[in-house]
Amino acid sequence: MQVTIYITPSCPYCLTAKKYFENKKIPFEEIDISLDKAKAQEMMKFSGQMGVPVITIDDKIIIGFDQEKIETLIK
Repeated sequence: MQVTIYITPSCPYCLTAKKYFENKKIPFEEIDISLDKAKAQEMMKFSGQMGVPVITIDDKIIIGFDQEKIETLIK
């Protein structure tokens, strides 16, 4: 399973998402879109969203911290 979290440092939901995966001991890649404009554009293109967090689990996209949807996908 490959997990990527697109974040900004000031986003409280991003922090919640990161802590969730850390507590579950699920490794993830963190991409700070405030530091990488190309990654921000990439995220907006595939998700249709400008807000964060955007979480990808394999090829599935989750907008925001939707714990129920995340738990369904990580089972």
